[in-house]
Amino acid sequence: MTTPTAGTFFGHPKGLFLLFGTEMWERFGYYGMRALLVLYLVASVQDGGFGWTNAEALSLYGTFTMAVYLTPVIGGWLADNFIGQRRAIILGGIIFSLGYFTLGIPKSMLVGMEETVFYIGLTLIVIGNGLFKANVSSLVGDLYEDGDHRRDGAFTIFYMGINLGAFLAPITVGVLGEQVNWHYGFILAGCGMLIGLTLQLLFAKKYLGDIGVEPSAKRTDGKQEAHAPLTSEDFDRMKVILIMSMFSVIFWAGFEQAGGLFTIYASDFTDRTIFGMEVAASSFQSLNAMFIIMLAPVVASVWVKMGSNEPTSPKKFALAMVFLALGFFVMLWATMVQGGDVTVKVSMLFLVFAYLFHTLGELCLSPIGLSMVTKLAPLKFTSLLMGIWFFFTALSNWLAAFIGSFVGEGQEMVDNAANIFMGVGSAALVTGIIIFLSAGKLVQWMHGAEGDNAHNLEDKIEEEIAVTGTHEGISEKQ
Repeated sequence: MTTPTAGTFFGHPKGLFLLFGTEMWERFGYYGMRALLVLYLVASVQDGGFGWTNAEALSLYGTFTMAVYLTPVIGGWLADNFIGQRRAIILGGIIFSLGYFTLGIPKSMLVGMEETVFYIGLTLIVIGNGLFKANVSSLVGDLYEDGDHRRDGAFTIFYMGINLGAFLAPITVGVLGEQVNWHYGFILAGCGMLIGLTLQLLFAKKYLGDIGVEPSAKRTDGKQEAHAPLTSEDFDRMKVILIMSMFSVIFWAGFEQAGGLFTIYASDFTDRTIFGMEVAASSFQSLNAMFIIMLAPVVASVWVKMGSNEPTSPKKFALAMVFLALGFFVMLWATMVQGGDVTVKVSMLFLVFAYLFHTLGELCLSPIGLSMVTKLAPLKFTSLLMGIWFFFTALSNWLAAFIGSFVGEGQEMVDNAANIFMGVGSAALVTGIIIFLSAGKLVQWMHGAEGDNAHNLEDKIEEEIAVTGTHEGISEKQ
């Protein structure tokens, strides 16, 4: 495999900006569809939705997002062993687009088959996601020779594309779907995916050369250490991976209320009028990406200025749980303002601050995730432990929907929402305390891997912005 020689742009290979655009438009489609999904399901039949209960909609949402985090394992394996990353991306993009456009078919054309076609659309999206998401980021690293100092900065740029797409989608796709026609929103999401696919078809050969064409399993790397026996240090490090993976379920189960319970609360109980205009409930989902773009450099500079006093990864994880708890306690405050009255609409600032605290928590998770797996896992068990991380991430999405499904309907929503916010916030706080008290032992079991953290602002910014990629199960190939 040779790196492309199509020239540079801002000091990086032009292929990086092709991948940036491809990923931005793919995320635009996915986050736009996700912003609409629950609202579409609970909307009445007269308003163009399915009229499902909150519990039914959240249950499907949880199953769908769980599958979204599991299928990249299969897609990555297929690309590595049989079809190559580039073919997987093209095939995934085509199936992705078909899924969105299937959701965009007007119900008037599907009399008696509405739900069947809807499920087909979601299935296509899950399959397309598995082929696409597992393989785009691996191409970023392949643009650079081993040891190239520009590589980390390249991932910063690439992850910014994820956040930009995640920010733009809810305020465009979401608004169009909510306020004009649900199916128009899904079609716009599909158009975003088509733009990303078209970029690959037109420019990949020129700007990516032959990277990702040959399945990686056919390339030998001569790493004999893959057959070395496990040591006691390896077992300790694997314990850290398993422990942090299990605890991560609690964080993401709370964090993922953004696409479910928080969106329903925004729709039903939030005063969304500003300057005489109504803000779409789905638009609040853009806050997370916006806050990441704004705050990643700030958080990174704080860690750098702390120097030797910078918290260890487990302590950052504990801090993340505290921020998660604060976000839920803000929402608990909102229900207290309602006073049990379903007709009372609370200020949208409650949701804004909840998203702010949850984003700060996410930024504290930057040392945790797939980067931790690649850093701590014995070489011959890296894929297995990656799979375990994917499994727990998927489980957290199912758990998020299970928790949210208890919100109920109508008047009972206020009381039930308060109980959920209190319960998840308290669980997060207790978990944070447990992790903080265990931090010393966890660092000891890392056997020096904790010392690999970056200590300059540029690397820290890359680390913080990468949290979205880490959450989505994206990791550069090692």
